Amino acid sequence: MSMLQIKKLRKDTPGCQHVLHFNNAGAALPPLPVVNAVKEHLDLEATIGGYEAAKIALNRSEIIYDYAAQLINCDRDEIAFLENATRAWDMAFYSLKFKKGDRILTAMCEYASNYLAFLHMSKHTGAIIEVIRNDSFGQLDIADLQNRIDSRVKLIAITHVPTQGGLINPAVEVGKIAKQNNIPYLLDTTQSVGQMPVDVKEIGCDFLCATGRKYLRGPRGTGFLYARKEILAECDPPFIDLHSAKWIEDNEYLIKPNAQRFETWEQNIAAKIGLGVAIEYAIQLGIPTIWDRIQHLANRLRHQLANIPSVELHDLGEKKCGIVTFSCKSKSVEEIQQHLSKMKINVSISLQEYARLDMAKRNLPALVRASVHYYNTEEEVEAFCQAIKAVLNS
Repeated sequence: MSMLQIKKLRKDTPGCQHVLHFNNAGAALPPLPVVNAVKEHLDLEATIGGYEAAKIALNRSEIIYDYAAQLINCDRDEIAFLENATRAWDMAFYSLKFKKGDRILTAMCEYASNYLAFLHMSKHTGAIIEVIRNDSFGQLDIADLQNRIDSRVKLIAITHVPTQGGLINPAVEVGKIAKQNNIPYLLDTTQSVGQMPVDVKEIGCDFLCATGRKYLRGPRGTGFLYARKEILAECDPPFIDLHSAKWIEDNEYLIKPNAQRFETWEQNIAAKIGLGVAIEYAIQLGIPTIWDRIQHLANRLRHQLANIPSVELHDLGEKKCGIVTFSCKSKSVEEIQQHLSKMKINVSISLQEYARLDMAKRNLPALVRASVHYYNTEEEVEAFCQAIKAVLNS
């Protein structure tokens, strides 16, 4: 990615003029085409009415399915638009049937919302949750996963990139084991889609959830679900409405045959259009190009932070992504975030409760999470590290 291109991308991103934004794994700064698309539709709704605006914008809102399918290499009928990644994940998870003794396999770094759903399902059905050990790199141990497979395993559900660090779990290798044993495979790509190449055919997952607000740079309150067409017949959505199903007789209904069975009729059309624009924007830039840039900046950030006394990096994984987590011996993570905020530098905090299994095991109560994107610059990395030094000396 050339400096000329980066300058253009930053010009396309108004927030770059106001903040040093290293909170892209929280919510990235949206580009002008996304902002304008959302505003234009809201203006249209205000002018002629919501139903009427939706009818006029039907093609613009429906193209999200084509762009999302292109992004992750699937068919448009395998995509459902939802209000966030958690709802997308839940719709897939709760559409599966579990009984007492069924086993759910997951990873040590699993996100809180997902694990809470496991606990909820276990409480109501008697299903058993089993956590796969980490390997020497701190990521999911493929050998341990393989050894746990038997006829009682009814789901493998893992997070591709965890909330609390830069590691990338071996999603493709997990997919091979799931496919060999005909076990449904649910992959949470909330932190990876838009940041790195994600190909559902290569990975072999049956379900995938993603959000719009993070590395795709879309509006908040948007996400999507991929559901492989071959598994849809096994999926009974936890709830339906007149969009996901058709009332055909007094006592009969027919669920949609595609992934839209997981949607609801009421949708934020402006946000849906905005997500489509955001995905198109990423596709035009090229995900491999985006990924190269993010890795370059993240590696640079890790290297510079590692040279600051009292800063301790906490990222695991054989290969790391654009999320960089650290702590400082002399300052709490809350103090660091507050000081940086006063300097107009954005980061987030990962609390132990967000990923209790992993962080408690490593005795980490909280971490500073800095997450870079392609529109960030080398100069911002330098400025960030200088700011950390200033905070530590304050």
